[in-house]
Amino acid sequence: MTKFAGRVAVITGGAQGIGAAIVRKFYADGAKVAIIDINGSGAQQLAMELDPSGAKVIGLGCNIVNRSEVETVFGEIVAKLGTVDILVNNAGVTRDAIFHKMTEKQWDDVIAVNGKGLFNCTQVAWMIMREKKYGKICNLSSTNSSGEAGQANYSFTKAGIIGMTKSLAREGGRYNINVNCVRPGVVDTEMMRAVPENMLEDFVGKTAFKRMGKPSEVADVIAYLCSEEASWVTGEELLVAGGFMYR
Repeated sequence: MTKFAGRVAVITGGAQGIGAAIVRKFYADGAKVAIIDINGSGAQQLAMELDPSGAKVIGLGCNIVNRSEVETVFGEIVAKLGTVDILVNNAGVTRDAIFHKMTEKQWDDVIAVNGKGLFNCTQVAWMIMREKKYGKICNLSSTNSSGEAGQANYSFTKAGIIGMTKSLAREGGRYNINVNCVRPGVVDTEMMRAVPENMLEDFVGKTAFKRMGKPSEVADVIAYLCSEEASWVTGEELLVAGGFMYR
């Protein structure tokens, strides 16, 4: 398929998990793809696997909390791939703890990556999209944006992402920029596999399908939201959770 032919997509946190599935989906659908990850070697390895020539896929190491690094990386993307049409803000971290035991560092780490990092990447991409009056942005929130024990910091950021999505959608329409977000649920990633077995069983049991989702199933929805098929969709939050929230 070539529905993204001629488009350049930037995927943050794209070296593994859901991010890597998003990279593979956009590349398969014809986009040029820039993989941004704090694990620069992992990003480069995936890029080399998909496109050894480096003409259509590049992998770049970047700490998205650092504004100057973000600006440098986006400059390199434009220099190598030509522009930025699509941004998927997938990068995120967890530092879970029951609230009365949560440290200031655990709070700050999550706010920095999930909040400031998303702001940095979005604002730099926004300037490019605003200038040319075209852009697609998809942010990854979570079902836990509604709150989860031990994740006050994470839930705070993921709820904020929904609010930011809706705010930017209102601002972006005049520049032909669509801004949406997805809220994945229980997805089969290394991060989810690290959850204690009894908790994982409980999460899976609360889905309609009694299984974990596949990273590719999340990637498919994101690709739709970033395509012309969703040109009249903006400011939306879409659950990709196998019915988890129905219960």
